[in-house]
Amino acid sequence: MAKENTVMTTNIEYEVNGEAVKLNGNTVREYLVSGNGAVSDQEVVMFMQLCRFQKLNPFLHEAYLVKFGNNPAQIIVSKEAFMKRANSNPHFKGVKAGIMVARDDKIEQLDGAVKLPKDVLIGGWATVQRDDREETHVELALDEFSKGQSTWKSMPNNMIRKTAMVNALREAFPESLGDMYTEDDKNPADNTRVEVSGKEAPHDIADLIPDNKTEKEPIVEVDKPVEAESKPAEQDAPVEEKGEENARFTEEDIDIFANPVNGR
Repeated sequence: MAKENTVMTTNIEYEVNGEAVKLNGNTVREYLVSGNGAVSDQEVVMFMQLCRFQKLNPFLHEAYLVKFGNNPAQIIVSKEAFMKRANSNPHFKGVKAGIMVARDDKIEQLDGAVKLPKDVLIGGWATVQRDDREETHVELALDEFSKGQSTWKSMPNNMIRKTAMVNALREAFPESLGDMYTEDDKNPADNTRVEVSGKEAPHDIADLIPDNKTEKEPIVEVDKPVEAESKPAEQDAPVEEKGEENARFTEEDIDIFANPVNGR
């Protein structure tokens, strides 16, 4: 008990853009946690260490610690933090981003997030310029990233553009952004990439949904059918329905604080 209290009350100090940031476990637990779950001491310490190593200021909403129910806590990095990190690199020469649409029988890349009424939104694109290497260009498919959340339904153009921008920035600056993920820009090829202090830290709110069933299993697609074979079908159905209810609640709740409406 004494050890836990010491860990939670000991301050860690570091600098972000010349400003001193001081954190301790009690401050994080009381002021910097979102969601309806009770975070563990271990999850709080993992969050503080990520902020310290990545030079993130949670008081400026550059990082969030989110927990719902008994699901593992998730560490989410804001899009503003990505832009600040890129702007601090002397080799950064700007970023352009837009959307991709199907227009008649052609695919068009449009600047910004405005399309014609007849256009069909199919994805987003972004290009990052550096003066010490070739540009980084990224194109993303909408159906791989849209999770049906309220913001994706109401402003899909803006959301896929922002997601493409974050992915392009991460590829252009792998040394400083390579292991940081927002709630929107899930890496579809790797669901278990982010680790903090040797423990896996989920990096996407969408990953919270399958974890309702197999939160201790690293690969949901493999374990899910195994459970279906070992349990009666009557037991599987209510679990999936409960997960869907949680998905609607958690995703829309996160959209409110983690997806600012104003574009960047």
